[in-house]
Amino acid sequence: MEGINQPVTSPDSNEENFADMLEKSMTKGRKRLEPGQMVEASIVQITPEWIFLDLGGKGEGYLDKKEFITPEGTLTVKVGDTVRAYFLSSKNNEMHFTTKIGAGPAGQKQIEDAWNNGIPVEGTITKEVKGGFEIKIAGSVRAFCPFSQTGIRREENQEEYIGRSLSFKITEYTDRNIVLSRRIILDEEKERMKKELQSKLKEGMKVKGTVVSIQKFGAFVDIGGLEGLIPASEIAWGRTENINDFLSKGQEVTVIVKSIDWSKNRISFSLKDALPDPWDQVAELYKVGSYYPGTVTRLMSFGAFVMLKSGVEGLIHISKLGGGRRLNHPKEVVKEGQPVEIKVEAIDREKKKLSLVLADVSREEEEAAATLKNYQDQAKEAPKSLGTLGELLQAKMKQKEK
Repeated sequence: MEGINQPVTSPDSNEENFADMLEKSMTKGRKRLEPGQMVEASIVQITPEWIFLDLGGKGEGYLDKKEFITPEGTLTVKVGDTVRAYFLSSKNNEMHFTTKIGAGPAGQKQIEDAWNNGIPVEGTITKEVKGGFEIKIAGSVRAFCPFSQTGIRREENQEEYIGRSLSFKITEYTDRNIVLSRRIILDEEKERMKKELQSKLKEGMKVKGTVVSIQKFGAFVDIGGLEGLIPASEIAWGRTENINDFLSKGQEVTVIVKSIDWSKNRISFSLKDALPDPWDQVAELYKVGSYYPGTVTRLMSFGAFVMLKSGVEGLIHISKLGGGRRLNHPKEVVKEGQPVEIKVEAIDREKKKLSLVLADVSREEEEAAATLKNYQDQAKEAPKSLGTLGELLQAKMKQKEK
């Protein structure tokens, strides 16, 4: 009979073949994860023990929920959040991840996995030792982190780090010594942020950041993993003698991106450009011919600069300081820090220039001009027999002398 000797395919065989094909089709094109490889994935489910991740085309993975619970018992993530995790192993098509080897009790195998696969470990800085810090990892295992690998700035107080828990990577692992580096993690984070920001960060953008260090030449600001400098000249519209008068470490600021040099990893910010320009209000606040209080800020050979408000300075030319008396230097009349009253003679909004004169000098000149005009008016009205203008002035002077 035709076909009697043909092999019979059972339904189970068909199901197995179909399952194989389905598995192949689902795994086709997947990139195999290597232990220690970092991924960014979104949380799709949270159970009492585990947090499940959506790895896109790679499938799903899971994390220990304890890694996201604070000592106070607060869960720090929710469904939909994106987290970064490191691949540990795969078993029965389930991929196990970790954010770092925890500070709690951990087996030697976990520490070895962290060393072999570049997985961060959480450690607590216990004390300062010669050349660095002693770090406790996995609960009780002692390790060492050299000062050069801590990522601590020179101006920072190293003692403030005692007792803090931070992430490290193991750079050396033997039976006797475990050497750690925090700087590697910081550098990796900066590189990741750099790649993300290279396509987003543009000159002229307004960004938020935190002041992390203050120097004589400016302040460094962290904008989320990347740092840039606010030069002293870009901190305020006015003169910046002491940066600490304007900024403090840990202060949150809004700055404008002035320049970017990715080849040198340099970003320059401006704080003053994110603030209102005080010159926008000059025309409203100050009127030509009116008197205002000010403070002498600088003395130059050609005159004295006077600050009317922060960011608004004007110049009293040396010829306007002596009241007609010839001066060799403005210091003969005024000194830096001296409060003075001035009169505004001219305003140039486009060039941001104010021409000023000392109030005393201006009032003397105004009084002299008024006196002269008064005598001129009297001379016009007086009979010719009373004499010339010069004679009238002489007569007036004689009256004053008496």
